[in-house]
Amino acid sequence: MAELRHSASMGSRASSSPAKRDATAIPFTSERHRDHTAGDYDDDHPRRDRDRDLFRHLPPSLRSLIPVDDTRVLAYSHSRILIALGFLLCVAALASLPSLWSRLTAPYLCTKDGIVLRCPYVKEPPSLWENPYSSTTSWKQCAELQENEISDLPPENETSGYIFIHAEGGLNQQRIAICNAVAVAKIMNATLILPVLKQDQIWKDQTKFEDIFDVDYFIEYLKYDVRIVRDIPDWFLDKAELFTSIRRTVKNIPKYAPAQFYIDNVLPRIKEKKIMALKPFVDRLGYDNVPAEINRLRCRVNYHALKFLPEIEEMADLLASRMRNRTGSSNPYMALHLRFEKGMVGLSFCDFVGTREEKAMMAAYRQKEWPRRYKNGSHLWELALQKRKEGRCPLEPGEVAVILRAMGYPKETQIYVASGQVYGGQNRMAPLRNMFPNLVTKEELASKEELDHFRKHVTSLAALDFLVCLKSDVFVMTHGGNFAKLIIGARRYMGHRQKSIKPDKGVMSKSFGDPYMGWAPFIEDVVVTHQTRTGLPEETFPNYDLWENPLTPCMCRT
Repeated sequence: MAELRHSASMGSRASSSPAKRDATAIPFTSERHRDHTAGDYDDDHPRRDRDRDLFRHLPPSLRSLIPVDDTRVLAYSHSRILIALGFLLCVAALASLPSLWSRLTAPYLCTKDGIVLRCPYVKEPPSLWENPYSSTTSWKQCAELQENEISDLPPENETSGYIFIHAEGGLNQQRIAICNAVAVAKIMNATLILPVLKQDQIWKDQTKFEDIFDVDYFIEYLKYDVRIVRDIPDWFLDKAELFTSIRRTVKNIPKYAPAQFYIDNVLPRIKEKKIMALKPFVDRLGYDNVPAEINRLRCRVNYHALKFLPEIEEMADLLASRMRNRTGSSNPYMALHLRFEKGMVGLSFCDFVGTREEKAMMAAYRQKEWPRRYKNGSHLWELALQKRKEGRCPLEPGEVAVILRAMGYPKETQIYVASGQVYGGQNRMAPLRNMFPNLVTKEELASKEELDHFRKHVTSLAALDFLVCLKSDVFVMTHGGNFAKLIIGARRYMGHRQKSIKPDKGVMSKSFGDPYMGWAPFIEDVVVTHQTRTGLPEETFPNYDLWENPLTPCMCRT
């Protein structure tokens, strides 16, 4: 507990991050917070008020971990008593250094056949940055294209027909739709027309497949599995009909449909009409009700065939390199997918700490966006409590900070944040920034000129976040979603070595809600709970999401 207080208070000092140099580009930093981090306090503003102001950013569940008398954990304390205690501790530490150093560097004494021998010092604390090597060597990738593979595909004009899909939603939802489209084409022995990335009402993006992915590589890599063409055949004259005609559309495909559904219900129509559009197409293919080779093909598409354009890959490599070298020497970095945007907070229907005005505005927002679920709002409090107990509420920035500190990550940890505009802005981000001042986004790592090229398409910016998170030493998610699922799944497929931390929000909600729990038992709760939630090999079971855990169908035992 003392270490948390010290580190969190020190977190308000000025850091060497680019945030200090270009604060106007940071969506999380306010002028007031910059004044605090610079140490330029207003003499007319009492320290007690500053402490109370920062402390109020933490929800009550987190305040219970910090005694009321110690709320200055988030600000400097210039008390003479603390200075004196600090001086005494420093003297004691200096006096004990020789003894401590000798213990750390001296070999153990071992006994063999009654003779005392020197043994190498082998006991080390578990790494914060990678999973144990012994736990990651029993599985290997086995979905990639095999050497000397021979295609048994018929010519294009002899397949069952053509299928056409709209890949809807954001980048990662579109990615899943593309993987499923290839699989469905294989199931029906159909020719796949290159999917269209449909403009989403939220993302408002007009990105085309070729604006994000390497089309030539995609088609070439899958040439032994599925026949893919770039465009609708020339002989089909009324191309607009595919977008508008009900006669050319297969609708009402059930969610997570089995392979047999496509063979029985969709294939006959494709043979009759020759070209059919399938929509909607998100999550329209199951996991445990399709042949293993079809699931393996979906992994082949996701992890091998779908490559981002070279300029996206290069920019992501540059950002990852800058993350590791921000302090002038090579350091590991953590990527944090912080899902706490206004839309996510509203859709969750969970209750979060805030002023009366903020709660009223959120209630009005929910009533407007989801009137059927909102009803008159009277049932929402009970629903919010139940969802929090079940771990279905997104973690707040302050909650994430406390969990990471309990895991042992120090305040110097370099953290890359992949997030939209955080609900509550700089006030909501204050606890996280104070505990981890080395917190940056891609806008802070790259110049405006470097990112301007990618701003043409929202999907390109999402691709940069995806790759920088994928390359990180530790990835932390705060809520569900396709982005986190695909990152965790890819890191597992790459060998399980990199940590992918998936907080147990149900257990954490109980710990946060316990007013009698101190810092030491909280640390124990966090460490024990998350020992097996770091992306280690995990056996699959029916209906398990293939994108988060590709172990059984897409990986083989070594």
